[in-house]
Amino acid sequence: MDDRASKRLPACPAADTTPVVSVVVPTLRRPGLLSRCLKALLTQEFPPGLYEILVCDDGPDDCTEREVRALARAHPHGPELQYLPATGARGPAAARNRGWRRARSEIIAFTDDDTVPHADWLKQGVLAMTPPASAVSGRIVMPLPTQPTDYERDAAGLADAEFATANCFVRRRALLSVGGFDTRFTSAWREDSDLHFALLENDLVVVRCPLAQVLHPIRPARFGAGLAMQRKVMFDTLLLSKYPDLYRERIRRGPPWFYLAVTSAAVVAVVALVLRLWWLAGGAGLLWLVLTAIFFRRRAQGTSSRIRDRLDLALTSALVPLLSIGWRLVGMARFGPRFP
Repeated sequence: MDDRASKRLPACPAADTTPVVSVVVPTLRRPGLLSRCLKALLTQEFPPGLYEILVCDDGPDDCTEREVRALARAHPHGPELQYLPATGARGPAAARNRGWRRARSEIIAFTDDDTVPHADWLKQGVLAMTPPASAVSGRIVMPLPTQPTDYERDAAGLADAEFATANCFVRRRALLSVGGFDTRFTSAWREDSDLHFALLENDLVVVRCPLAQVLHPIRPARFGAGLAMQRKVMFDTLLLSKYPDLYRERIRRGPPWFYLAVTSAAVVAVVALVLRLWWLAGGAGLLWLVLTAIFFRRRAQGTSSRIRDRLDLALTSALVPLLSIGWRLVGMARFGPRFP
């Protein structure tokens, strides 16, 4: 540790010392990735007695529990490592709530089971948590290949996030003041933005700390993975309904007009076919085809040219706009009338 850390943290804490920071890691049936993350957490450049790790299993499953307990036995002199199985509400937001509410520290560090925190991650995050900061947002590193797929390039956008639970530190009293995570966010999408906006709305200070780094390798995706991911966009509706001004300021200023145009052309073409309005069906169908081709070409620029990846791109280019608009409408039915 550097001089600043040594002044703030005792070098040899007593066995009954309350931890300075608690690390909360939600997981769901990914014991291999979780093990990689925990090994990085167990070997932090931080006094072992001054932090604890809480694994919140949203499954839960025996394999994950065995892996956590094995790592705890393998590091008898390391920080306390706890396994918390899911009870009640499910989803990453609920899992994180379960973790920080069981934690003993005033500072709660959040990361994901598929990250690899840098050796000084905790040290840098804790050092950045000085008044008036109520939360710290660290840096997420997501390396890309020379020619990434469109999915990889899109996923790497997390590295530019203003605030993400893959790498953040939040004071317990701040979490208490905003009620923690909203468990209506049942997928790993926008629950971190929701917490961020709640902190800002309560005039709590959030600072950036680029020195607190986690590596977030992009996992391989199955064919057509982008289609299933569109379901997450319904949570944009929930976020917009709660924080309309912050949503428009920091995420999206207006509706996705291109997606609306593509979807409208497809719907008109189908309805015209049913009504046997052949010229209208042909015109709308041609417009949908042209817009889809434009979408495909735009996404293809600078991405992998492998046949499999191009086929994936063609399929998702044809269906993503329709699914995205569809799930937005589902979100409006569930969470409110605003269109994100």
